[in-house]
Amino acid sequence: MAYNSQNIFAKILRGEAPSFKVYEDEHTFVMMDIMPQTKGHLLILTKEEAETLLDLSVEGAQACVATAKKIAPALLEVTNADGFVMSQFNNEVAGQTVYHVHFHLVPRYAGQKVERHSAVKGNMDEIAELGRQIAAAIK
Repeated sequence: MAYNSQNIFAKILRGEAPSFKVYEDEHTFVMMDIMPQTKGHLLILTKEEAETLLDLSVEGAQACVATAKKIAPALLEVTNADGFVMSQFNNEVAGQTVYHVHFHLVPRYAGQKVERHSAVKGNMDEIAELGRQIAAAIK
């Protein structure tokens, strides 16, 4: 399958669609997930045109992981989460819903239920505010 430059993440990266941006650098773009599995769910997008991890360069993968290491402390600080899960889905059978490589940072809280992936739309005002707080806490 050829990369579809009209997917929602490609449009967000070009500034053609809205998002709750938390962080951006030369290789990655971090935003709040509007269908969060838990409070504070973030997405790390590569700026490369890659559908799956197998299409992504080693440098692109390294940049995504480096961004996760930079963002995760702020995410944990702001959300008071007990931990987090970092995941990345490849192809529909594995749960990929947007064919642009992205990593999920999902805060986990002891005793809290985790929503299904892409199942429940969150409160946009709460998501925006949390995004601002996380962005401000990034060192």
